Parts: sequence; C-alpha cells; structure tokens
Amino acid sequence: MAKSNGWTREQLLVAFYLYCKIPFGRFHSSNPELIEYASHIGRTPSALAMKLSNIASLDPSFRESGRKGLEGASIADKAMWQEMSQDWDTFAEAVNQALIGFQLSSFLPPEPPQPDFTGENREVLTKVRVGQSLFRGAVLSAYENRCCISGLAIPELLVASHIKPWSASPENRRNPANGLCLSTLHDKAFDRGLVCVNDDFTLRIANRWRHWDDPFWQSAVVAYEGKEIYLPKKFQPERDLLAYHREKVFVD
Repeated sequence: MAKSNGWTREQLLVAFYLYCKIPFGRFHSSNPELIEYASHIGRTPSALAMKLSNIASLDPSFRESGRKGLEGASIADKAMWQEMSQDWDTFAEAVNQALIGFQLSSFLPPEPPQPDFTGENREVLTKVRVGQSLFRGAVLSAYENRCCISGLAIPELLVASHIKPWSASPENRRNPANGLCLSTLHDKAFDRGLVCVNDDFTLRIANRWRHWDDPFWQSAVVAYEGKEIYLPKKFQPERDLLAYHREKVFVD
C-alpha cells in the first residue's frame, strides 16, 4: 500500500533516476514502467508521475524551452537536483544503493559477460553498470531515442557519445550534458574528430573530409553540414564541453 507521508531520500533517488531515463512524453501514471517502479518504492503511479513533472521544473533546458513543469518542487527536490548535477558519479552510486534497497537492481540492463567475480569486485562492476546505464538512459531519453544529426530512431544503432572524452574529464563521465545521442556512424565520426558541433548547435565537417569522394559519406554525413542538430528535451549539451571537443578532438 502506498505511503502518504513525505518522500524519503531513497524514493527521491529513484524518482530522479527515472527522470533521467524516461522521455518526457512518458511521464504519466499509465506508463507500465512507471507503475512498476511506483509499486516497489511505495508510491502511487500518479504521485510518481507528479514528482517527475516537479523535477522537470528544475531543469534549465526544460525551462529555457518555454515549457513549464508543475510548480510543486520541494526543498528536498531542489537539493537533490544540485547534488545530482554537481557530482554525477556520487549520484550514480547513491542510485545504485537505492535500487538495491527497493529490489530494483534487476531492472538495469543486463551486464556483459564477465569472469566469475564475487564480493568487492562484483560490487564495483555493478556500480559501473549503474553509472553507464544512467548516462546512456539519460542521453537517449533526452533526445527521444533518435540520432541528433540524422534522426535515426533505432535504439540498437544509437550511442550515448561523450562530447569531452571519458579519459579527459572524469567529473563529466556520467553527466548527460556531456553527451550526444548519435548513430554508430556519426558517433565514430564525432569521436575521431571528423565532425564537430558549433556553439549555435550546427554541424561542421572537417575540411579534409568535406569533399571526400564517397557517395554514402556525402549523403549520410556531409549533407547535414550547417544544419542544427536535434536539441534534447532535457540536459542540453554544455557549450564549454562542445568547445573542448572542437579545440582538442576536431581535426580541421
């Protein structure tokens, strides 16, 4: 039976996790995924859906788009937004513990085959898996599961691509504002510096590759030069991270 008292920290962690992984269009009480999570954390689907809308009101990308979430965000909601946005790794670890506490860890994507680790090593692997799931889920849901360059909408062919490389920015490894949703082709082109994104969110092709004589390359990548990428509904890419990619990764 759902509780009627205030939200616990653990319940809020699960709600913020869902805010990251569920697209805006599915913030409703009839969403089967939301219903399942609500039953585990002791909240009604309606209460959980309302909480997600309250969280949306704290998202700068959401507010800047001219949309409005509910106006009932609590002090605890605001504090957790700051906690999440300032330290994504610690937030991911806290989410991991909350999911375990509510017996929700089985809802994470299956981990890839690993040696038969036990104890501390398996706990580390689980934390990594939660962090990876959080980042990928947040990026793909923000872009509504489509490539921000081509519009491809087949999740199996989409990558949550880091703007500032993983190795160069440990503090931004889990930050979805350091991510772009790209097809596997466009992810590789972005990662190798063949393309970049300008401050106005338009695509730029490196000079060396702009005139590369390959019909597929021209139609699949070069055709999008100068066009604005599809912007996310939440967690808009940070311009300073895009600038780093242009300066350190992009090869013009």
